Amino acid sequence: MREGQFIKQNIDRWEKYQQPTEDPDEVAKRFTYLVDDLSYAQTFFPYGNTSRYINGLAANIYLSIYKNKKEKKNRLTTFWTTELPLVIRKWHKLLLFTFLFFISFVIIGAFSAYMDPTFVRSVLGDSYVDMTERNIAEGDPFGVYKQGNELAMFLYIAFNNIRVAFICYSTGIFAGIGTLYFLFQNALMVGVFEFMFFHHNMGFQSLLVIMVHGTLELSAIVIAGFAGLTIGSSMLFPGTYTRIQSLKSATKDSIKIIVSLVPIFIVAAFFEGFVTRHTGMPLWLSLTILACSAFFIVWYFIVYPIRVSRKHGGKVTE
Repeated sequence: MREGQFIKQNIDRWEKYQQPTEDPDEVAKRFTYLVDDLSYAQTFFPYGNTSRYINGLAANIYLSIYKNKKEKKNRLTTFWTTELPLVIRKWHKLLLFTFLFFISFVIIGAFSAYMDPTFVRSVLGDSYVDMTERNIAEGDPFGVYKQGNELAMFLYIAFNNIRVAFICYSTGIFAGIGTLYFLFQNALMVGVFEFMFFHHNMGFQSLLVIMVHGTLELSAIVIAGFAGLTIGSSMLFPGTYTRIQSLKSATKDSIKIIVSLVPIFIVAAFFEGFVTRHTGMPLWLSLTILACSAFFIVWYFIVYPIRVSRKHGGKVTE
């Protein structure tokens, strides 16, 4: 069929299609016919104007179908209120394991330092221990947090925390061994660090000062490790999936988890850069910040995912 004959045969129908209709069946029929016409025109008259004309008609109908379609809630809101909590709930047992692993080595670190005082220097380094002991002797045990400009310190700490979390997370690709080793190192340092202050009878004071930012910071490191271990776990225990399928699914989940830590690290860096340096702040203020930080972590990463899962009929992920 020549192009002119094809146009003459269908022009009346095409002109009719330009008239609006409220009948959804008629709209669907028109769109189907136009797609068929367009396919024919592109096959036999690829360089003519007929294809562009039919494509324009089809595009107008397509837009009329979808322009008033209700979109889902704001994608960003849905991510934080539903999507991420369901992912966290899916891996809750692994989160518990990560926390227990970390806290175990915190205790081991403190106990090792108690049994062998030289262990403190082997973990933290001579220069850092000497500086801390000098600050304690001068009556300013937390002077290290008062150094430098607040804004510069905030930016440096935020960048460094995110970098550390990414390393902890990315090493999970080595069947989780890299992440476990990284968590082991950091947990050991925390235990030894706190023992050093308890040894100088300043343990409670150190918790009030350091955990102002440390509650969020250490929780985020544990969660970063948890994200890394989801990758390692998917490789070791793929279940009914192939290892590649399991790895792809877990990687998608882990990326969502690690993204959620960015604002937490920024807030923690703000506390460390602008708040922790005020070591003489009132007791009630320190306790309020500690309590709010701990409440947020427990609520959003433990309680809330359970509630969201129950709301969705026990569904734990998409």
